[in-house]
Amino acid sequence: MLTLGSLKLKNWLVLAPMSGRTNLPFRLIVKKWGAGLVITEMISAVGLWRGQERTYAYFKSHPDERPVSVQLFGAEPEALAMSVGIAAEKGMDGVDINMGCPARKVVKSGAGAALMRDPQKAGKLISTVRQKTPLPLTVKIRAGWSPEEANALNIARIAEDNGADGIFVHPRFASQGFSGKANWTVIAEVKQALKIPVIGSGDVTEPALALQMRSDTNCDGVMIGRAALSSPWIFKQVLEMERTGNFTIPSLEERYRVVKEHYFLLLEHLGEKRATDIMRGFLLWYTKTLPNRGFLKAMISEIHGKERLVAVVDEYFGSIQEGIGCEG
Repeated sequence: MLTLGSLKLKNWLVLAPMSGRTNLPFRLIVKKWGAGLVITEMISAVGLWRGQERTYAYFKSHPDERPVSVQLFGAEPEALAMSVGIAAEKGMDGVDINMGCPARKVVKSGAGAALMRDPQKAGKLISTVRQKTPLPLTVKIRAGWSPEEANALNIARIAEDNGADGIFVHPRFASQGFSGKANWTVIAEVKQALKIPVIGSGDVTEPALALQMRSDTNCDGVMIGRAALSSPWIFKQVLEMERTGNFTIPSLEERYRVVKEHYFLLLEHLGEKRATDIMRGFLLWYTKTLPNRGFLKAMISEIHGKERLVAVVDEYFGSIQEGIGCEG
């Protein structure tokens, strides 16, 4: 079990927030496969402050995904303070402040990883949010801005001192983006120095690596991001491996079922056009280890609606045989 403030999770595994990916339908899928906590896509505090209807839509939730935390980004204390009030009104179970996103648009606004270059401002933002909400509060950071500005430990201490209930540590520098190797030593250093829970992230591409990260760094939990896009069942596999030393590989039938379930959830919540556009990308992730993906790649550009997508999925899964290339 992992405890973040007043929030007691059923296990120590967390779905990382991913822009354009961790919407409500995908969070519901991942929750079914065992994630202890799911987090929304990154939401702009300024967008909420300005009353942008599209930004409010990111709060859409469902009881079946609880507990769910909202990730906010921004550099204005007033905007963040207002945003956490909205999060409480919308029924969110926790709030996460993003101080690790390296995207140019986010950094240019002074938010995301840019806040790691301004520890005083970072502390003020965390303190402001803490004063405005009793919800469990976490902060997501990186190893630092660059190797020359490696200050994860300092920012983590500032977060703890200003009331954070937990820290997510992705041990790459903002200057790296998602390239290179995640330095898990950074996670271990932060864990050793802090009293609040530390959740590690980065390069957990298979079940054994989640257990290895926890063993190597002594972290309290593990956050999984990109690996979940192709294998949402990775959470169940990690927990199974923790119990038994092995994990079950999903059958072809189960993969087919997940693809269809995910698509119909997307249709229900996002409409046909957007659902189809999103699912086109997920099809290539879900079939990453399966044979005859060339067929799918060739057909992707022809998929523009529900009937065609369902037909292509049915034809593809009907053309491959159980047990061939089905690696977890």
